[in-house]
Amino acid sequence: MKNYAKRILRYFDFPLFFVYLVLCLFGLVMIYSASMGTAVNLYKGEANLFFRKQIVNLCLALPAFFLAAFFPYKNYKRKVIMVTMVTIMFVLLPLVHIIGTGDHVGANSWINTPFGSLQPSEVAKLVMIVYFSSVFAKKYESGMIDSINKSIGPPMTILAIVIGSIMLETDIGTSFIIVMTALCVMAASGIKAKTFAKLSGFVAIFMIPVAIIIYYFVWDKVMTQSRVGRLLSFLNPFDYVQGSGYQIANGYIAIGAGGVKGLGLGNSVQKMGYLPEPHTDVIMAVISEELGVLGTSIVIGGLGFIVLRAFVIALRAKDPHARMLAAGIGSVIGIQTFVNLGGLTGLIPLTGVPLPFISYGGTSVILLSLSLGILMNVSMFVKYEKNK
Repeated sequence: MKNYAKRILRYFDFPLFFVYLVLCLFGLVMIYSASMGTAVNLYKGEANLFFRKQIVNLCLALPAFFLAAFFPYKNYKRKVIMVTMVTIMFVLLPLVHIIGTGDHVGANSWINTPFGSLQPSEVAKLVMIVYFSSVFAKKYESGMIDSINKSIGPPMTILAIVIGSIMLETDIGTSFIIVMTALCVMAASGIKAKTFAKLSGFVAIFMIPVAIIIYYFVWDKVMTQSRVGRLLSFLNPFDYVQGSGYQIANGYIAIGAGGVKGLGLGNSVQKMGYLPEPHTDVIMAVISEELGVLGTSIVIGGLGFIVLRAFVIALRAKDPHARMLAAGIGSVIGIQTFVNLGGLTGLIPLTGVPLPFISYGGTSVILLSLSLGILMNVSMFVKYEKNK
């Protein structure tokens, strides 16, 4: 183990780690700034309530990053690891429907534990990347990657079950992210374009029964009054500023008020009761208001660097398993960033998805750190094999 660590450590991807660390620390500062008013006025706590909690989350996230960084990615293809990860996911996803909380924010997505809240859908994001990468890597090695009959069954069934469960929470944003990420992993698997088109069609077909079940049995639960309001206020939130467009409209005001230079760190007006839970999915509005173009450039530039780095690693990888893991991790961060910022800026309806590494949240930052640790391990192995 000592020799392995020495051998692989020489290829540590310092730029990737540095950007990850900067984003986490920058997010920590902005969580403190964005949450002060909410912590005192709404939660009746100290101004640094969420800041302290996020420090604890990062103290768990960093060891998770290094653990994944030095755990050989090839082990994820081992049956015992795949079965264990999928089993844990399938225990947590139904459990959230029994003892889950979160109705006050529109999605029953959290399980309260003695150590804090756990969000099973965040676990599902990482598990699905690892599972799809491992399954399709084995299909590639056995020469069956373009055989739909032998490749499609288990992964598509598991994907349909996972999406069905998350949709019932009801978390539409995360469902979209997982489906798109699964397609990106498949696209990086080495299959022919014609086969990929067929696989994409099968994904769509698998989603049809889920959509039918939701429409006939739980439509009222999925399309709540709040969600219908978000769709109505999507094009012009100021028409619904006293209701469903309230959060988006105040987000626009925050972004506009910041201008180029920003109002200064800690000087946001919209965070003082106008933006609900400003330290979570709308934290970018506070960043824009306080730090202007500089703040938004740090976030978008950092996340963009990680996504591009992941795709470069994927392109350099000769091992299809490494390629799919890197492409999947880059895709999930990129797609989640688009869904968050797209909702805030009015490109798509607001879904409540957190901004990677920046928004407050324990499960999110820990699972994303694990994902980035896997990407680091893939990066080191790609460099090692190239020099070898």
